[in-house]
Amino acid sequence: MTQPAKVLAFLDVFGGWDPSLAFVMGGAVGTHAILRAFVMRRRAPMFDAGFSLPTLTAIDSRLLAGAALFGVGWGLAGFCPGPALVATGAGARTAVLFAAAMLAGMFAQSRLSASVQRS
Repeated sequence: MTQPAKVLAFLDVFGGWDPSLAFVMGGAVGTHAILRAFVMRRRAPMFDAGFSLPTLTAIDSRLLAGAALFGVGWGLAGFCPGPALVATGAGARTAVLFAAAMLAGMFAQSRLSASVQRS
């Protein structure tokens, strides 16, 4: 997932599609499902007084816009945030640029969100 060419090949379902990332995602989802069931049986996490679970369940315009922006960014750059940070640590120039743009976008969003809430 840290190789943009591999990610873009996975997203190219009408061209040279490479389904290998589906196995990576399937393994991650399966591992998460098993471990989440185990962890959620506990009264509290190991290093906190309680679990902090999301409370919002509505599918609204902010969620859809964020998901669309994430998908477009992933498709254009071939990176999603986690693997981009890993590749940045490895010194990949494109990942460094992506991470810088991602951080700038996060900063801009937080400023815009704070400005809208004040209005």
